[in-house]
Amino acid sequence: MVKKLGLAALALTTVAGVALWNGSRDAGQTLLPPMAASAQEAGSAQTAAAVEDMTMGAEDAPVTIVEYASFTCPHCATFEKEVLTPLKRDYIDTGKVRFTFREVYFDRYGLWAAMVARCGGEMRYFGIADLIFEQQKEWVTNDPAQVAANLRKIGKTAGLDDAALDACMNDQAKAEALVAAFQKNSQADDITATPSLIINGTKHSNMSYEELKKILDAELAKG
Repeated sequence: MVKKLGLAALALTTVAGVALWNGSRDAGQTLLPPMAASAQEAGSAQTAAAVEDMTMGAEDAPVTIVEYASFTCPHCATFEKEVLTPLKRDYIDTGKVRFTFREVYFDRYGLWAAMVARCGGEMRYFGIADLIFEQQKEWVTNDPAQVAANLRKIGKTAGLDDAALDACMNDQAKAEALVAAFQKNSQADDITATPSLIINGTKHSNMSYEELKKILDAELAKG
């Protein structure tokens, strides 16, 4: 079943246990408690506008797609492999589609993964995101410290060093801004499950590449 986005997620009361990240480097270090800022307080700390959308494709492409997905959602990982890969090849790289990826945070793990992906900047974002989705079954565990260590390993595989990862993962203001943007965007687009797509302003649920092609070709035929 497609992962549902409930009211509890939309009213996320904990930004993330970002300070736990340091614990992944020293097994003897005491893990710090999660930050207690509420999403509403986070919104006042930094506006959602401070968060950059991650995009691919020509700015003047005739079709726009916004995907809402979580790095911890199995169906999103499947979409990444079976739909986004050919979509990039056939439509994004050919100038037909402008694609935007917006993260959904069901849990702190999803937020941590997003912060690692964003740590490489816009140029590296989608490459790191690919690794996170590809290795989802390996890095998602019931142990927060192990999750942090696993994500650190992915980040280093992508060329990030410890100093960069520590700076990104301990950026509380950025974490708060990400949660505020997540709430604002998902509420504005009425996102209730992942993956969800907004194609030229119309919301669609998870679908196969064949189904998506039909929608895109119909949009392109409008001229």
